[in-house]
Amino acid sequence: MSMKKFALKLTVAAVAMIGLQTSSYAVDSVSVEAGAGSKVQMLRLGAQWDWKNTAWWQSNGTHIGGYWDLTVAEWHEKRYNNTDSSKNFTDIGFTPVFRFQRDDKKGFYGEAGIGVHLFSSLYNNDTKKLSTAFQFGDHLGTGYVFANGLDVGLKLQHFSNGGIKQPNGGVNFAVLKAAYRF
Repeated sequence: MSMKKFALKLTVAAVAMIGLQTSSYAVDSVSVEAGAGSKVQMLRLGAQWDWKNTAWWQSNGTHIGGYWDLTVAEWHEKRYNNTDSSKNFTDIGFTPVFRFQRDDKKGFYGEAGIGVHLFSSLYNNDTKKLSTAFQFGDHLGTGYVFANGLDVGLKLQHFSNGGIKQPNGGVNFAVLKAAYRF
């Protein structure tokens, strides 16, 4: 099965899961993110599900909670194969994210996550190459959730295959996020 067909099937399955709008499966927020790295750009859409009844180290009106983040992104390589040509590909990701936040989930927060991603083709941009379609994506971020549910944030994200196969040049992004909590 080609990677594009697999990615399409995974996307269809994800959309079907989102359609299960019972209270325990309902989406808690949706997001749009734009990221930029060295000669690469990314636009990502996501759906998030809060970890229910999770409040670790609760103290002074704050706690550590988290959410599941399911995303689909389009990447634009500006120096494909170390030439002046460009190439786009799709990335599907799933990440558990830990978030230090207020108990009411408003105001400032800090977060960190490590997840898995599947690329529709191999990354080969400028002098950086990733030799597998399967990648790990980790991030550190901060942001603010307004009283109306608008969540704006900034995160630094790194992609690599964890040394599964060489070359593994890694790709870094600065990412701006806007999300809306239901």
